[in-house]
Amino acid sequence: MLDSLTLDQIQIFLAVADTGSFTKTAKQMNRAQSAVTYGIQKLEAQFGIPLFDRTGYRPVLTEAGRALLPRARRIAEETNAFRDTARSLASGLEAELTIVLDSMFPMSAVVEALRAFTAKFPTVPPRIYVQSLGAAAELLLNGTCMVGLLPLFFSDMALLKRFPLLTIDLIPVVAPDHPLATLEGPIETHVLQKHVQLVLTDRSPLTAGRDYGVLSGRTWRLADLGAKHSMLLAGLGWGNMPSHLVRDDVAQGRLKAIRPMPFDSRVAQLVMCGAYLTDHRLGPAGQWMIEHLSAVVGR
Repeated sequence: MLDSLTLDQIQIFLAVADTGSFTKTAKQMNRAQSAVTYGIQKLEAQFGIPLFDRTGYRPVLTEAGRALLPRARRIAEETNAFRDTARSLASGLEAELTIVLDSMFPMSAVVEALRAFTAKFPTVPPRIYVQSLGAAAELLLNGTCMVGLLPLFFSDMALLKRFPLLTIDLIPVVAPDHPLATLEGPIETHVLQKHVQLVLTDRSPLTAGRDYGVLSGRTWRLADLGAKHSMLLAGLGWGNMPSHLVRDDVAQGRLKAIRPMPFDSRVAQLVMCGAYLTDHRLGPAGQWMIEHLSAVVGR
């Protein structure tokens, strides 16, 4: 009966396929060769098809055996993953680590942290959310995410425990063919107000009705930083962008930095921090991520 298929039979099948020998499989699995042979024979009898051709010096997979081999490997891999995850959960390790990062946060820093995290906690898959402004903090406050990488002033509340990580410079930029690109030196407010400013926004009630660095009366509001970047490159307006995202564009002439005269120094830089709920006890994986970010990104 196929219902009586066991993991042991799958492992024997895989071992014979990998070693090409019943004798080597018996030695590898510390079994008698007759036990290995019987295991394969029983498996073949259950399926009603031969899995190995034994007419030669070594057993060779039949066409049916080759077709079943990838599925057998997946069964073994999933079983091992199931066992490892169960052991991790029993030790108190989180089932997954949920992180929300503000769209301004440098992705390169997150990638390096995740690479180290995966090596340390292979059974804990990360789930990453990217949001802008108050929407990122909201996912942390409502418990959707365990760890947040946010601007300091969006996480300034008693419910969150915070630690500074890095500072991002914001640069006002336009496309080289935009009218503002022809102006050298500080640009006065009445000039800026004639041109569309591309402004990052979100639907979060935490930042509803609040503007940051808005100088023009004509604005296009976007909830996606990538869309804002594309529109700036297309010359559809001017706007403030994190330096790490537009540094190459400015260097290669795809964008030009401008100098708005009333540019508020308070929004010229963003202090980014790590944060988590004060009353929420992080598990081993979350605590490791917090400590790693503090030690590596925040140094």
